[in-house]
Amino acid sequence: MDVSYTKGDTKNVIATSSTSPSFAMFGSSGVAYQSVGFGLTSDAVYRPVAAGGDGSLHLTEAYGIRGAFNHNWDPYWSSSLFGSYSAVRYDGTAKNDICANYAVPAKNVGGAQQFTCNPDFNVSQLGVVTRWTPVKNLTFSAEVQWFHLDQKFAGVATLGPTAPQPSAVYEFKDQDTFLLQVRAQRNF
Repeated sequence: MDVSYTKGDTKNVIATSSTSPSFAMFGSSGVAYQSVGFGLTSDAVYRPVAAGGDGSLHLTEAYGIRGAFNHNWDPYWSSSLFGSYSAVRYDGTAKNDICANYAVPAKNVGGAQQFTCNPDFNVSQLGVVTRWTPVKNLTFSAEVQWFHLDQKFAGVATLGPTAPQPSAVYEFKDQDTFLLQVRAQRNF
């Protein structure tokens, strides 16, 4: 089990790669072209005074909890259950700076006329993997995982084109995805 909190160092909570990930997940919508969920990850937000900001760095806060449990059924079979929850939070000035140059509100789409810009988000993951090792250094595994993006944007907005998505009206919604991975690994 692991618990972490950072201010200005989000990659140590939300990723282990060299940079922190940002999320853009798309899904279906009943009122717009598609739905979208955003998770914008940064270590800090800076907007110069000349561009309307206060010229200060506003550090991003992040916290999370991760855990896993492994059970060896016998010498050949094992299973692991794992999960995590992480949150990214921006202060009020950082939110204003991010939202100043963001999406354009859509005009009366499905009865919604505005959007609320809030870059805070949470991500949750839950998964299980089962491994079979019939002989030394050969392992077959199957993994199922669920990922949930709880984003804080709301309403509808017109977003500019980014491949492969067109410029269109999108509805902001939380997003889910599922993963099934089957793997064969031989170590030498």
